[in-house]
Amino acid sequence: MSASPTAAEKRAFMRSLHERHPGFRVAVAEDARVTCFQRGERSEFRSGLDTLLQVLRLMWVSDAFAAHVFYRARARMLARRIPVLPRILHKLSMATAQVSIGDPVLLHPGVYIVHGQIVLDGLVELGPGTVIAPWVTVGLRGGNVQGPTVEGNVNIGTGAKLIGPIRVGHSAMIGANAVVVSDIPAGSTAVGIPAKVIGNN
Repeated sequence: MSASPTAAEKRAFMRSLHERHPGFRVAVAEDARVTCFQRGERSEFRSGLDTLLQVLRLMWVSDAFAAHVFYRARARMLARRIPVLPRILHKLSMATAQVSIGDPVLLHPGVYIVHGQIVLDGLVELGPGTVIAPWVTVGLRGGNVQGPTVEGNVNIGTGAKLIGPIRVGHSAMIGANAVVVSDIPAGSTAVGIPAKVIGNN
């Protein structure tokens, strides 16, 4: 996209982002499996009906999981250019679980949102197996639309902030209340303000 994109260029860019989202059923099934595993519950589903029942149960007992499902539905609707409904689902997620996930955000299947009170915004990508604790913000630095890229199996602790065009490597651990403004290598642990690497997992 150019430095001063036209409205048509912006629409085309957003459309290409939305088309990267995984299929709704596959993504929600994997999100449910990972959520059950993280909660210490049965995570192997026996059939499509079993998967559906587990998804509905999780939506009933976990506002954060319900918001996650709303995000998945919203992403597919945006890819198909369905108006109004995506915005309603976004407002519902914020009202019920205080989960705000921006339109450009890409969550790969199998991301686990522990509880609500999170903000994910900008050109942000989170890999499979990422765990997001409450009060986490993953987003932008002023004047930049590119947000963090978080690889798979990263654990983001309560209250952590990941800001700007940074990369967090596979299986890294971000400590509670850390403020991450630079790249974090794979397999490392980062804590503090600003976050510094203190060792390997």
